[in-house]
Amino acid sequence: MPLRRNRDFVLLQAGQLLSSAGTQLTSVAYPLLVLATTGSAAKAGAVGFARLLPAALLALPAGAAADRWNRLRLMIAADLVRVAVVGALGAAILLDSLAYSAILVAAFVEGAGAAVFGPAFTGALRSVVPSRQLPAAVATQTGRQAFVSLVGPPLGGVLFGVARALPFLADAISYASSTLSLLLLRTPFQEARERDRSPLATRVTEGFRFLWRLPFLRTCALLFGLANFLGPGLLLALVVIGTEEGLSGGAVGALVAVFAACILLGSFLSPLVRRRLPPRAVLLLELWTWPCCAVFLVWPSVWALLAGMLPTAIAIPSTDSVVHGSRIALTPDRLVGRVEAVWSTVALAIAPLGPLLAGALLGATSERATVAAFAVAALVLAVWGTFSPSLRDPPVPRQD
Repeated sequence: MPLRRNRDFVLLQAGQLLSSAGTQLTSVAYPLLVLATTGSAAKAGAVGFARLLPAALLALPAGAAADRWNRLRLMIAADLVRVAVVGALGAAILLDSLAYSAILVAAFVEGAGAAVFGPAFTGALRSVVPSRQLPAAVATQTGRQAFVSLVGPPLGGVLFGVARALPFLADAISYASSTLSLLLLRTPFQEARERDRSPLATRVTEGFRFLWRLPFLRTCALLFGLANFLGPGLLLALVVIGTEEGLSGGAVGALVAVFAACILLGSFLSPLVRRRLPPRAVLLLELWTWPCCAVFLVWPSVWALLAGMLPTAIAIPSTDSVVHGSRIALTPDRLVGRVEAVWSTVALAIAPLGPLLAGALLGATSERATVAAFAVAALVLAVWGTFSPSLRDPPVPRQD
């Protein structure tokens, strides 16, 4: 059955479409808010760090919780917490009682909700989609994320220009919409299982052992985990450099939207890419496009930086479909939350450092030095992936 006729998959994606749209509204609104209230790129980077940090800190307990408790209830609880905290931030802005520390706290708690939601969502996806369709489902998710990334940032910038609270209030509403979609699903998000009464450390270790004994999963977790700091860092640099060059909030959001438009294009091209190229080549596409950001060193303009990032945007959906689809298909249901948590801990541990490093470098050095540091790191990762024996024959599920 085609994915578009899978009722629960469509409902799950619709709910996340709304939730992701709200998140993308504030992806630009957070740094714009900090820059407007403090004028500090370093503080904007710190807020980006706070929003991403929970993915590393909470992934392991969140994964264990997803394998032990009801995944649907965990996802709803995570959404409701985010409704409360982002709504409170919007209210504080309206009441003109906003402190920088409140922005940090809101960003961290929102990130914590995402950290809890993620492993449970992976289990839900595995439950509603047959294994052979998981790469296509992952590509669909990437396309959905790209679509909201296309619409969300410029809209967030425009809403921020109208009233600083609007993007955050809209984000809170989006999480409430996600909750409603979850309540309409029929498929259980986990198979029948006996309660595991072993200690948390033992349960987490089981997920770690499963991931670590498969060289493909282990290498991808390390390699793409290190690569995960490139995107957030370069996107923050894009926002800061665009702002310093005099672009409006809406224009800055439009720059981020162009990047998202290319991800959306890449999601449409992903099935063709997976059919025409061997899996190893698909994996290396993303790694070898990140160094293109070095074009900024020749032409130091926000437009050049954006142009250097666009090839990566097109490659991301194809690479993600191989990496994430294979991992989910290879993982037993009883371990999916814990394996996802271990993956997230390894793969996302460094991601919060991207905006933190970009903000610090932009504040302490030059724009060229900042982008050069990211370009060199990208080149090192591309060379590592090219010569890694674990990526020569990735275990990709059979396509429909």
